[in-house]
Amino acid sequence: MSSPSNAGTVDRAFRAALYADSDSALDTGASLLAADPAGDAELARRGREFVASAWQRGWQPADLVRIVRRELDDVHVRLVSALIREQAPDDRPRGPRWTAQLDDLTTDAPARTDRFTHATTVLELYRLLLRLPTLEPLEDREHGPATAHRGGPESRMLARIRALLAKAEATGFPEEAEALTAKAQELTARYSIDEALLAARAPAADIPGACRIGVEAPYEQAKAVLLDVVATANHCRAVWNEPLGFSTVVGFEADLEVVELLHTSLLVQATHAMTKAEAGQRAGGRKRTKTFRQSFFAAYAHRMGIRLAAAAESQVSDDLLPVLASREVAVTAHTDRMFPRTTTTRMRGVSDAEGWTEGVEAADRAQVASRPRLP
Repeated sequence: MSSPSNAGTVDRAFRAALYADSDSALDTGASLLAADPAGDAELARRGREFVASAWQRGWQPADLVRIVRRELDDVHVRLVSALIREQAPDDRPRGPRWTAQLDDLTTDAPARTDRFTHATTVLELYRLLLRLPTLEPLEDREHGPATAHRGGPESRMLARIRALLAKAEATGFPEEAEALTAKAQELTARYSIDEALLAARAPAADIPGACRIGVEAPYEQAKAVLLDVVATANHCRAVWNEPLGFSTVVGFEADLEVVELLHTSLLVQATHAMTKAEAGQRAGGRKRTKTFRQSFFAAYAHRMGIRLAAAAESQVSDDLLPVLASREVAVTAHTDRMFPRTTTTRMRGVSDAEGWTEGVEAADRAQVASRPRLP
């Protein structure tokens, strides 16, 4: 426990720096902290308190890292990652998704600097953490069905899907990428429907949950649309929080995992295809702009939505419709409880015809082929 004098130094630094936006306020607070090494332990303890407070306001480890990376610098990311790891032993038990986020934290220690620079970094981070808004809480169950998707046969299926998508991202041949992505979607459909059938036999065993997926600039609106169509095709709902740079995806755990996998893969493939398309445009003597890229991503998302919807429909036989319909009702109800007020927005900056055409063609190359209906 820190002595009152050490706590007093931290309190004075916080009063000077955390509630003002000016550089001079930061300098004043950092000077106070740099001059009192005995207050370092208390300063670190306050940081762990800020992290615990973020959890109480609905944030999760990946959310904190994402917002810090978006608003500040790499040194702040390393610092907040260290604080999250240090706070974890004092935290209550969490579920597998939370644990996976802890495992993904960087273990790189903040670079050694002088005391004033370090104190400035700490205060910049704490000022951001102090001002975080409250988010919709995500249920992260410690026990029960959510834990069944890691370590068993389902995990082996996800590993196969992940491997196929990684190969699709890496290949330079569109036809091979198409075939690999199609196979991954076949496995995804089998995985999702098998989960639905299991739930139908024991309907009380599982309920919808939610996760957050970063939607980063640039072209974040089109990327949010891409995530939305992937979520919809996999029996989930996506709600975009534009100011904070993420979408919340609501659905059953098995579907949430494949949405994360498929969205990431398609985004990588879209970026690769856009880079290649731009190179072709430049070779033809045409200068490409931000409008071209925005139109490309928008067209890619639109076309991929059509392809995914068709592929998803082809997997469902008539006897499965009641099972999937009941799950859709549950997901919709859960989404409405989490987000009682949502709005729609129009796509902006889609005015480049060549960008749109290239985006549609790229989506067709990454198309999800249909297959015979599952039994």
